[in-house]
Amino acid sequence: MMLLNEGAGGAGSTIGMILVYVVFLGLLMYFMAIRPQKKQQKKMDELIASLEIGDYVLTTSGFYGSIIDITDDTVIVEFGNNKNCRIPMQKTAITQVEKQEK
Repeated sequence: MMLLNEGAGGAGSTIGMILVYVVFLGLLMYFMAIRPQKKQQKKMDELIASLEIGDYVLTTSGFYGSIIDITDDTVIVEFGNNKNCRIPMQKTAITQVEKQEK
């Protein structure tokens, strides 16, 4: 009779320890992966919201250009000294913004 009670207590504590480890790993995953990603996404959203005509931008493809027009979800970027090289692209394709000097 005593052996059965000892075994049941050990199984309960094992399940409790596994639960503690799962909760710990879940919290670790949140603070190491999910939270920094949300911060970075918020920063990118603020960057895209602050775009203005004349800003100098870097695109995800590595091209530098100047914004000449902005719509709801696209921008028209002028590349290089050639004024005929104007390419419409999504706002999400912009990685860095350098504000124009006023």
